[in-house]
Amino acid sequence: MKYTENITGININVQAVDISIEDDVKDTIRKCIGRLSRFYDKIEWADVYLEDKKEKKTEQKQVSIRLGIPGNDPFASEYGNNFHALLTSVSDKLQRQLEKR
Repeated sequence: MKYTENITGININVQAVDISIEDDVKDTIRKCIGRLSRFYDKIEWADVYLEDKKEKKTEQKQVSIRLGIPGNDPFASEYGNNFHALLTSVSDKLQRQLEKR
């Protein structure tokens, strides 16, 4: 499933591999990107990649986010079992990267 939207000038591209995205996960994505835009106002786009590997016993889900900003693009990824917790964790990692700029 691919999903794209524009929030406050940031083009958010979400790609979910072989899964559908629930509205609550979309809301969490919006909140995370919105929170990041407060720390760095030159974010042009965000690529969000969601994957659920059902064949794995633990840490089935993966979330990766790459932000399009001038210069090197910050990237963070995390494995776990809950998309909401993973999105928050990845967002925190990206926030630390943006604060270093």
